[in-house]
Amino acid sequence: MAPSILHLCSISGESTTGAPGASGITETAAVVHPRRGVARVSDLLPGFTGDILDVLTGDLLGQLDAAAETADDAVFSSPDEVTYGAPYRHPRMLWGIGLNYVEHASDLSEGVPEEPASFIKGDHTVIGPGEAIPIPEQSERTTTEAEVAVVIGRYCRNVEPEDALDYLVGVVPVLDQTAEDILQRNPRFLTRAKNFPGFFAFGPRIVPLAEAVGSGTFADMEVSTVVNGEVKRSNTVSRMRYDPAYLISFHSKVMPLYPGDMISTGTPGAIHVTPGDTAECRVSGVGVLSNPVTASS
Repeated sequence: MAPSILHLCSISGESTTGAPGASGITETAAVVHPRRGVARVSDLLPGFTGDILDVLTGDLLGQLDAAAETADDAVFSSPDEVTYGAPYRHPRMLWGIGLNYVEHASDLSEGVPEEPASFIKGDHTVIGPGEAIPIPEQSERTTTEAEVAVVIGRYCRNVEPEDALDYLVGVVPVLDQTAEDILQRNPRFLTRAKNFPGFFAFGPRIVPLAEAVGSGTFADMEVSTVVNGEVKRSNTVSRMRYDPAYLISFHSKVMPLYPGDMISTGTPGAIHVTPGDTAECRVSGVGVLSNPVTASS
């Protein structure tokens, strides 16, 4: 798969080809060209009616790159003038990684596991930028966790770490929530503690890794958990026990990974949030994801 220069996203607004997001607002698959701006996929590939996941599973990125270079200027607008949603709503597989930063594990008085501590989340947890993170009524202590996720771009099975990053379409900011008090009652409650609605926010854009790291490396990327504008915890990918390439390789040897599957690589720190807070994930070179926190309705 040739590297794409396009950022992948979803934008809100009227469209005949879009799909309703969690808030009921119509969302349309779109791309951001680094020089030309944002364009709907349906304007670049006439007849396309799907979401970004359909772009990935349909192997359409090459066509999109070519179309974005030659399309009329009229199909592009400023990336600052659109409202972003979740890039797609129904990923086939969401892997999360626990206790992957040495410092975060010590915060919880736990050691870093001898192998990646992973779990799976359902697509009902997915929300996009600006959508509410509802605190479930069963939880008195819910935390938000900023993370960078890797997004698989092509079929990936039994790959080695040195080849793993070649299978990515890009990286994206994530806010992963946990009902921490439920988890602390028993570690076997991990699936329940991680799977309330709104417990996986991602967006606004999936950014190609080469652009995200620039002249640096993936290890230099900084991830920050921010609440109400204050940076609560921050760390670099270099401080992960298991780096993203290893995580892709490890999980590809558990099961096949398909286009659009995500691995959220762990947090530098989990922060307790309550209704009225605003949670943010800031990832250097990738962007900022922001979500308000509300009581469960």
